[in-house]
Amino acid sequence: MKPGFIYILTNKNNTTLYIGVTSDIVTRIKQHKEKQNNKSFTAKYNLDKLVYFEAFQMIGDAIGREKQLKAGNRTKKVSLIERINPEWLDLYEKVKREFGYEEEE
Repeated sequence: MKPGFIYILTNKNNTTLYIGVTSDIVTRIKQHKEKQNNKSFTAKYNLDKLVYFEAFQMIGDAIGREKQLKAGNRTKKVSLIERINPEWLDLYEKVKREFGYEEEE
């Protein structure tokens, strides 16, 4: 079975949150950053800053966690983010390093 990830994106002002799930977090975040689907929610609200993620051995577990997080309120999501990323830094470079992806320029 494929591994899975849940992630939270926001914009530069940290005003809107988006929770997603994927089996390839590096490629998926790159797609958000490049606004590959310019009519998507994330493109419309400029949500391209990765502020939180969790990795799972199986995609099914990630999907379950995504549903759990989406059911929660904003206060809980902010608390979750601030526990591991209090400065709301973009974690994309960390994810690329941690999961062994090296983009060729």
